[in-house]
Amino acid sequence: MDTDPRQQYEQIKINSDDSHKIILYYLIHGCFKDTVESLAVSADLKITAAQLEEMEKRKGIVHCALEGNALDAIRLTEQMSPDLLENNQDLLFDLLSLHFVELICLRKCTEALSFAQERLTPFGKVKKYVEKLEDFMALLAYEEPEKSPMFHLLSAEYRQHVADTLNRAILAGTNMPGHSGLERLIQQATVVRQCLSEEVGKDAPSPFSLKDFLKS
Repeated sequence: MDTDPRQQYEQIKINSDDSHKIILYYLIHGCFKDTVESLAVSADLKITAAQLEEMEKRKGIVHCALEGNALDAIRLTEQMSPDLLENNQDLLFDLLSLHFVELICLRKCTEALSFAQERLTPFGKVKKYVEKLEDFMALLAYEEPEKSPMFHLLSAEYRQHVADTLNRAILAGTNMPGHSGLERLIQQATVVRQCLSEEVGKDAPSPFSLKDFLKS
């Protein structure tokens, strides 16, 4: 009888250096500068001053986006990677719309409308942005936009999405993967476990849950 592939991975030995590097690059990806420095020292891993400087700048940019200071995020991004936003109009639109949303949240509707006319209207010439623009502009029609059908555009989750997209774009601009190796490993493990569960058929255990797997 063939060995269950799900049991074989328990016999595979993992090199500690590989584990340390996977964690290190996850921390670099997430801009955890202090933890990166501590891990580099304790695990005897090489980290350059240039990497630390890049991480600090990227952290500041991502923080601006998360705090709703999208114009500062744009300015700092252009200083760090001058061509990045010019070559990534989708990301530029997301950042500009983030500033528009912040004005809406502050109930500065007149300023929001002026900003939209100046910075967002040009995107309306491109078909793929039209529906998005309509959703953002619709926020102006509500006295309580957080209760509108487009309330998700005002959420912390939307800010996080834009900030994550910006972080990945900056990383790609410095020839680093947009997703960390740890994220890719989790994605691959999830897909493999799901496929194995499907192959077992009716005798399969309960559907694979990454959350439950990490607790085991």
